[in-house]
Amino acid sequence: MRRSLFALVPLLAPLGLAAQAPRPMTFLDQQLMKQAGSPALSADGSRMLYTLSVPNWKEAKRATDVFVVNTTGGLSTTRQLTFTKDKNENTPRWSRDGRFFVFSSNRDGATSQLYVMSPDGGEAQKITDAKDGVGNYAFTRDGKSLVFAAGKQDEQQLWIMPVEGLAEAKATPLTKHATPIGNWQVSKDSRRVFFLSPDSVDKANKDRMEKKFDVRIRNLDVPLNHFWMVDLASGQEKRLTQSSDMSVEGFSLSDDGKWAGVRGQPNDRFVRTTNEANNSGELYLLNIDSGNLERLTTNKEISESNLSFAPDGRTIAFSASDDFVYFKSNKVYTRAIDAVNGPWTKLGGSYDGDVTVGWWSPDSKTIYYGDGVKATNQLMQLDVASNTVKQVTDFKAAVNANLDDESGKILITYADPKTPPTHFVVDNVGQVANKSAWRQVTNANPQVASFQLGEEEEICWASVDKKQTCGILVKPVGYEAGKRYPLIVAIHGGPQSADVLGFNGGYGAQAYAGDGYMVLKPNYRGSTNYGEAHKWGIVNDYFKKGYEDIMTGVDQLIAKGMVDGDKMGVLGWSAGGHWTNWIITHNTRFKAASSGAGTVNWISMYAQSDMQHVRMHYLGNKLPYGDFEPYWKQSPIRYISAAKTPTMIHVVDGDPRVPRPQSEELHMALKKLGVPTELFVYPGMTHGITEPRNQLLKAVAEKAWMDHYILGKGGFKWQDVLKTLEEGEQKAVTTTSP
Repeated sequence: MRRSLFALVPLLAPLGLAAQAPRPMTFLDQQLMKQAGSPALSADGSRMLYTLSVPNWKEAKRATDVFVVNTTGGLSTTRQLTFTKDKNENTPRWSRDGRFFVFSSNRDGATSQLYVMSPDGGEAQKITDAKDGVGNYAFTRDGKSLVFAAGKQDEQQLWIMPVEGLAEAKATPLTKHATPIGNWQVSKDSRRVFFLSPDSVDKANKDRMEKKFDVRIRNLDVPLNHFWMVDLASGQEKRLTQSSDMSVEGFSLSDDGKWAGVRGQPNDRFVRTTNEANNSGELYLLNIDSGNLERLTTNKEISESNLSFAPDGRTIAFSASDDFVYFKSNKVYTRAIDAVNGPWTKLGGSYDGDVTVGWWSPDSKTIYYGDGVKATNQLMQLDVASNTVKQVTDFKAAVNANLDDESGKILITYADPKTPPTHFVVDNVGQVANKSAWRQVTNANPQVASFQLGEEEEICWASVDKKQTCGILVKPVGYEAGKRYPLIVAIHGGPQSADVLGFNGGYGAQAYAGDGYMVLKPNYRGSTNYGEAHKWGIVNDYFKKGYEDIMTGVDQLIAKGMVDGDKMGVLGWSAGGHWTNWIITHNTRFKAASSGAGTVNWISMYAQSDMQHVRMHYLGNKLPYGDFEPYWKQSPIRYISAAKTPTMIHVVDGDPRVPRPQSEELHMALKKLGVPTELFVYPGMTHGITEPRNQLLKAVAEKAWMDHYILGKGGFKWQDVLKTLEEGEQKAVTTTSP
């Protein structure tokens, strides 16, 4: 259904919510959360478009609509502009003069087309009718043209339309390239479009796929990509890279249009088609006019960020591992753009954390970026001249700030234990540290105000080796000091990650807190945010330190009289699943466990996974072949005879990262040893569960397993899941919000 007039959105609680008594959060509430995304500021920064994604529980999908808000007037100015209940309106983008905006939608069929609309309301007008739909699109910086990609995914070409009279304008082909257009970008001078394209198309391979000879071939040899540009005025194309030794997989452009940073990967199909490709790519600097290509890096085992160009037009920078040594924190490297083959200056070497390139200050003297600081995410600044790093913000929260190139404003995404991800705007970077200067522009989930949430805080303790370890403790709703509670240890994945003071992390920890559990989310050795020694403290001995960190945290809670040591469970996904498998094979203190996409056998995992390089460096920095012992001694399956803990196992059928056979090996061993176990295999080809109903199923079944073996409650029943789904459909109908 579409309405022709915009609606002023009432900033009230969801329908019926005001009459409801406060209650704990549930797993279903988590699935019903709305998501504000694609924020787009007008060129003057006065208004912001964004999309709101709303779960359609009955159809097991989400639908999005476009909203607009005045960035100085507050949430009361929020207006919903599109009303396609069961369709998707995506990535709205302002015209340069702010008179209208364009968005992508599938409202009139199966394919996405472009529509133009006034921010003051009215009916959206369709401006494209591409047979196979429209892909990415962008306005030129001068505001005169709209460029978009169209065609089948493997046949896309670029098209162009004049902005003047856009509603009636006709699109004309910009490229008639012999091969499909890949990644592309309009130059800031509005004269050219730069793009990647393969050297050829394997027609036979395409034909056999279309005729259902769809066998998947590992490391399929694919054509090289090269870097091209097309002139917007003449349509003339020019190839900018020539080498047959590399394939161009990414690029960045200088503001003045004179230079491009190119990322090239070696012409080796066994590298290019795996996740190891990032570690094998190198950076190049291309002079666009002369065609001269200078190789900037020769770091075969580490990955660099894309090349960044300072606003002064004289400096280039990228981030990479400290001293170009794999498994070290990132630092920034700078050089004068014209210092051919000159030395690089390392910045941020004294800071015990990652230093990266987010955005530059207009005077090119400061680089701003985000980094994890203990159980938070903060904005940092790197002073280029003094080579010093300073923390800009200091909130007990997850803060992400980014510069909007068009308006010069700063967009902030903020979340804390009581606040779901929410967007704010400030006029300049000097206001980011002052929360009173923030102007809120989204409020996707006002219903959260009615939830009873467990208090969350960062706690720290001494591990076995006296090193400090920290994590997040979620207390039960209605927590009473002096009372011992059942405990869930929720172990994050990665392991190069960290639990922070965001909203409802730890696999939906608030649902456990609402049902009387305490939850510990440990940032064990191997986690980020606590310095380089902590992050790499598991190299060559993957589990020992992390295991000790987790268990000493548990022991501290027991010693403080907060946890009942006879009522504990452990769960995790990916690396969290790895540690869960290690825990159940090394003690019997937990009454229940849930292992999600966890490894048990590093020898077989090395070949099965899509990440050999990182596995090798964690497990001894050498191949397993010829000496399996370093991998075997760190494999939980070696110690499986000690396992007694009832263990539920979850995995996605086609998981490329921690493949299904790892879970099957664990399940078979536990089953044959008489340990209670269940194996849930979810459809898909990803490392995580993507389908909302199966996400809910996993959470509900997992908690039922914990309740049964920790508290002696009934256990998992399909009727309970179906009842929860029915409740979800009812809530989806009665819950609305901006």
